[in-house]
Amino acid sequence: MADKGGFPHYMLKEIFEQPQGLRDTIAPRVSLEEAVVRLDEVRISTDELRALRRINIVASGTSRHAGMAGQYMIQDLVNIPVDVDYASEFEYRNPLIGPGELTIVITQSGETADTTAAQREAKAKGSRTIAISNVVDSTIAREADGVLYTHAGPEISIASTKAFTAQMAVLYLFALYLGQVRGKFAKEQRRQYIRELLDLPGKMEALLKTAPSACEQLAEKYYKVQDFLFMGRAIHYPVAMDGALKLKEVSYIHAEGYPTGETKHGPNAMIDENLPLVIIATCDREDSESVLRYEKNLANIRGFKQQSARVIAIASEGDEELPRLADHTIFVPRATELLLPILEIVPLQLFAYYMTVKKGLDVDRPRNLVKSVTLE
Repeated sequence: MADKGGFPHYMLKEIFEQPQGLRDTIAPRVSLEEAVVRLDEVRISTDELRALRRINIVASGTSRHAGMAGQYMIQDLVNIPVDVDYASEFEYRNPLIGPGELTIVITQSGETADTTAAQREAKAKGSRTIAISNVVDSTIAREADGVLYTHAGPEISIASTKAFTAQMAVLYLFALYLGQVRGKFAKEQRRQYIRELLDLPGKMEALLKTAPSACEQLAEKYYKVQDFLFMGRAIHYPVAMDGALKLKEVSYIHAEGYPTGETKHGPNAMIDENLPLVIIATCDREDSESVLRYEKNLANIRGFKQQSARVIAIASEGDEELPRLADHTIFVPRATELLLPILEIVPLQLFAYYMTVKKGLDVDRPRNLVKSVTLE
């Protein structure tokens, strides 16, 4: 059993280990000087990668949320269609995949039963496979055509934290690599992408100096609440889903992750002073679509406040408008739209952690859950 390193729980220790996990995952695979991404472990020829027609991402739980973020990254950077599926559903729905496609399977342990079964189903249908795992020589890594390890280090707490951010980083690296192979961007553009990726660990370290106290104060205020609604748009929606999952897993509080705009199609009926809302409303000012989504988020929050909702917002540093609308605002460092999720999840992880501590529950070993689901 790994040492807690002076932290009261493994979950908190692993949240704080995320900057180093990102460095170890990213740095060996990129060269800023040469503006190249090297993924030698992929072991699929460049000709095959250039000819790909579609990518399928299959995973469960938090790994699936990473895959959903990866879908946006790959589609935006490479312009190739990407589907994301639940591993537990994949082999039972006769997936229409085959040669000329790539299936990416993601699991922290590399031993998740339904993800392993999905990988075998994809291979049987002629798809090439790449495994993303945190455990060297795990089952899915051995059986895949290529493997991308997340070098996050051992994750002891059942609720996945550092593996999630490393998975998203690996998916971004793969998107850059695929774009590089397929000639999607010029060298200077690639260098800029790599620079932004290399800046992430430092930004996360800065975030970890401010977010814990803010999240602990929020937990003091909200730990007796029994329901939460988490919201996000586009690539931020899977982060909202994982924030809700973390809260459910460790604190046993019911929480749901929802696309912000979809709340008008039903959930809006539930929004009042008794249902706190956690809204991811960051903004990349250099991205016109991000700015548009931000403006829509502001309009949504104004509507929610008219319904007496209590709003906890995740915002980009320097935002002066959002704090005037939300009841509570937690700031994350500025980053590009596709990399913001790697920062946004940190305060949501901390919020779930402190909520659980306030309730006096077992943070690292929540009831009825295991670290690796080896039985379907």
